[in-house]
Amino acid sequence: MRDGAFSISGNLVDVLQGRIVAATLHIESGKIIRIVPELKKQDTFITPGLIDAHVHIESSMLTPAEFARVAMTHGTISAVCDPHEIANVLGIAGIYYMLEDARRSPFMFAFGAPSCVPATSFETSGAAIGASEIAALLEQKDITHLSEVMNYPGVISRDPEVMAKIALAKRLGKPVDGHAPGLRGEALKTYVASGISTDHETLSLEEAVEKIRLGMKILIREGSAAKDFEKLESLIDSHSDMCMFCSDDKHPDDLVRGHIDGIVRKAISMGHDPLKVFMCACLNPVIHYHLPVGLLQEGDPADFLVVHSLKDFTVLKTYIKGSLVAENGKTMLAYKQPEIINEFHAGLKRKEEFAVRAGAGPANIIEAEDGSLLTGRLRKTPVVSDGLVMSDTTRDILKIAVVNRYRGDPPALGLIKGFGLRKGAIASSIAHDSHNIIAVGVADDDLCAALNMVIENKGGLALACNEFRDFLPLPIAGLMSVSDAWETASLHSRLQGLVREIGSPMAAPFITLSFMALLVIPKIKMSDHGLFDSETFSIVDLFEKP
Repeated sequence: MRDGAFSISGNLVDVLQGRIVAATLHIESGKIIRIVPELKKQDTFITPGLIDAHVHIESSMLTPAEFARVAMTHGTISAVCDPHEIANVLGIAGIYYMLEDARRSPFMFAFGAPSCVPATSFETSGAAIGASEIAALLEQKDITHLSEVMNYPGVISRDPEVMAKIALAKRLGKPVDGHAPGLRGEALKTYVASGISTDHETLSLEEAVEKIRLGMKILIREGSAAKDFEKLESLIDSHSDMCMFCSDDKHPDDLVRGHIDGIVRKAISMGHDPLKVFMCACLNPVIHYHLPVGLLQEGDPADFLVVHSLKDFTVLKTYIKGSLVAENGKTMLAYKQPEIINEFHAGLKRKEEFAVRAGAGPANIIEAEDGSLLTGRLRKTPVVSDGLVMSDTTRDILKIAVVNRYRGDPPALGLIKGFGLRKGAIASSIAHDSHNIIAVGVADDDLCAALNMVIENKGGLALACNEFRDFLPLPIAGLMSVSDAWETASLHSRLQGLVREIGSPMAAPFITLSFMALLVIPKIKMSDHGLFDSETFSIVDLFEKP
């Protein structure tokens, strides 16, 4: 037998040729050297490997190499990644950290150059990446695209800095990813005409169709917080050539349970044509991002999955370049201890810093919704005692705080509805996109205690309730764990269960909390500068002027 030579038979899902045929693959030195048709239907199916067309690895709380170990057990062999989470904390050094860690895995990472660091000027981030830095990144072979252009007002107004970054990517022939929730009409036409070619933030089917007609590809997202499959799944049949699948943000316990395989399984079980499903899950990302991923053709890298059936889509084996990397839900790769890199300078806080003085009018209150990045805006009069605003558990109006992690500023304070805590507080150093420290709580002492746990450990997720404490450390940039994926998933799952015990009805309270600081998603959010209105793109007062 030649080096690495073997054969494998199955019902071959050939997306390029638009057919499913029984065949035997002959593999040598990591490539498919020959495909021989078989007369009889086989017991298993051979499919292309799955691709996550847009993901922030940091949201899994795992390093790239560790993310890959889990994802490969679910049949994902490649991911298009935006490292803007760590870039907001550590700048270019953070991006290089992700590239270096990714090289420890056979998984095929396609990293983009983050286009919006910081995402806005209304928050404090750890770094800023300008057009000159973007140019240096895009010149590198390892950087495959310009990551999501979140500053859509800047594109529409032709902001010179934003347009310079897009022009650099276009000159080098690298795709430009979009981020345009709710953008329609003439504004959308201007956005797409600038050269932006994808969007994963579409709010409705009608909006998706409008974007497709203008030439934009739609990424159907199923993540830990945002889940868009049900409203967009009809696109798989009507516009399969213009769609891809992505997770965007996937928490560790969710990733351990499944990844892009869950979208494929759901789509096929609903009756969608498997070949169209695999166009979205495999073919389209390879073509759009020029990924070095095999598509089950002679001469291709031997990248493929073996599954029991297409409908159940249970991944039995995952191969990358002819090597078996996962089998029956188990990784074949050993855990590798990552290096630690961080930027964290906040000092410990005092309970008195979380007092909110009442205003004369009603308060602007953030309305959070489980599983959504969007928030509502309520105007209600809060409970007041001795001139100070109190949390109100009967109406589920709690305090929210954002603390600058990069210097010792006082907390920015607001009010929020939706988390449902009856007591205690939770805090996190994952707070998109600048990753300051964010917390929600009932009593000021618990709010302060939860935040101080995060500060003392320079990153993590915390719960404080009276004397009880629990914590998940995230020492890598305050975003990622040094534990293996399954241990991290277990700790996160336990912590989420404890949050539910103190009253929260949310399925994913920490990921929802992390998006309460994402200023580029409507309607109002919380920055370390104060309450932010994403529709007017301005800081607003907590209390209405009388």
